[in-house]
Amino acid sequence: MMNTAKNLYLITALATVLFSCSKKETPAPAKTDTTTTPPVTTAFDINSISDTYADIAAFTYYPKWTVYNVHDPSIKKFGDYYYCYSTDVAFGTDVRPGLQIRRSKDLVQWEYVGWVFSSLPAQGSAYITGKGGTPYNALWAPYVMKVGSEYRLYYSLSSPVARLSVIGMATASSPDGPWTEKGLVVTSANDASIQTNAIDPTVITTTTGEQYMYYGSAWDGIYILKLDPSTGLAASSGDKGKRIANRGFTGGKYNGNIEGAEVIYNPDLKKYFLFISYDWLQTKYNVRVGRGDSPTGPFYDYNGHDINTDEDHGPMILAPYQFSNQSGWQGTGHCAVFDNGSGQYYMAHQGRPGINSYFMDLHVRKISWTTDGWPIVSPERYANVAQTTIASTDVAGTYEKITLNYHVVPGYGTEQTNPDFQVSTTFKLDAAGTIDGNAADKWTFTAPWLELKYSNGDSYKLKVERERDWENKITSTLIFTGLDNYGTAIWGKRKQ
Repeated sequence: MMNTAKNLYLITALATVLFSCSKKETPAPAKTDTTTTPPVTTAFDINSISDTYADIAAFTYYPKWTVYNVHDPSIKKFGDYYYCYSTDVAFGTDVRPGLQIRRSKDLVQWEYVGWVFSSLPAQGSAYITGKGGTPYNALWAPYVMKVGSEYRLYYSLSSPVARLSVIGMATASSPDGPWTEKGLVVTSANDASIQTNAIDPTVITTTTGEQYMYYGSAWDGIYILKLDPSTGLAASSGDKGKRIANRGFTGGKYNGNIEGAEVIYNPDLKKYFLFISYDWLQTKYNVRVGRGDSPTGPFYDYNGHDINTDEDHGPMILAPYQFSNQSGWQGTGHCAVFDNGSGQYYMAHQGRPGINSYFMDLHVRKISWTTDGWPIVSPERYANVAQTTIASTDVAGTYEKITLNYHVVPGYGTEQTNPDFQVSTTFKLDAAGTIDGNAADKWTFTAPWLELKYSNGDSYKLKVERERDWENKITSTLIFTGLDNYGTAIWGKRKQ
């Protein structure tokens, strides 16, 4: 890739432009054109997808940024393609503002399409400059949806002034654009008001046709705001909404950031699910989920607690992890949750390799559902692996297992420098139905569910499927995912 000296230089350079919820770079003049480019067509080899990509980091290589330089993705399936819109961010090169666009037919092979805007949206920029601020030269955390024949894209624009931010909306007749600004949805300012930061939007259309936006980062948690479905803007001009989710404190200090909400309605379960990211985006970033019967809440955690209370909530279904033969993945948060149109859900998010956390890769994982209605995600990235029959005799063998435990480190980037990787350990499912040769610990398999029961009272119910072993470049292996009887996520994959 590149020598150590250059690597250190790029890391230092990127630190000045790396996106976060509180810092960005210098602004550029505002325009609202759409910029797209014909996708590059080359022979695809899944083994060519690497954890790092310094050799194509220069801006001239942007058509090759397929799964690279992705942060805060929003993904929807429009026609034959899944479209991905994401934050303006790049490793080792200046950020080009406008929101990046990618597309894929299979969630594995991605094409770089272009940008939503040619630079910063005029209306969002005008709000920030009108309040005495200077907008960052980067748009963050978009959300995309289709209403009737209209495509709507919500963007986040912020500034170095604390909480001086705005969420705006643009529309188009095609997911490729061109996009036209339609207005500002919600704003926040550096004043004495109690409000969250106006970034990180997500929107739900309810079963009765109402629309709500969920947004926010730090400050005062996650807010819900009613929208006018006919316009996509706030139902009441100037309304900021109300808080719907919060997290815990230690010694009067937040246990870490709370942001990056994503919301879906599962018609099979007849529940609304609110996904939220905790902690610092470069290190401990992780995803929690609550569920409720109403889009306006309350949403409840695994223990039946309202997620708007001042405590940390679970289950945590995605967190920094490390299997053997790889440096680990950290910063695993700010997820998109979407379906394929036939009831199969997926989660997409950024992943930063442990070897160098300034690289940002797109991860897509398959979502399954526990028998009691909680979402669980695959321990391995989606690779469209054939799901052939799995018998009990296939399941016996040696596995790597990861338990997604969590340690509270109150604070933000300065305090949360350690990603707290959850590292795999090895265990064996014996052919005789015992675990690690211990006659008191048992396993059974009734497809697709693997049940582990230990003599100490611990029990796991885990869904077994086939997926790619990315760490070892093996096309197909057995993986499992689920929750234990305490609501802790358990991951695993078979060792070859």
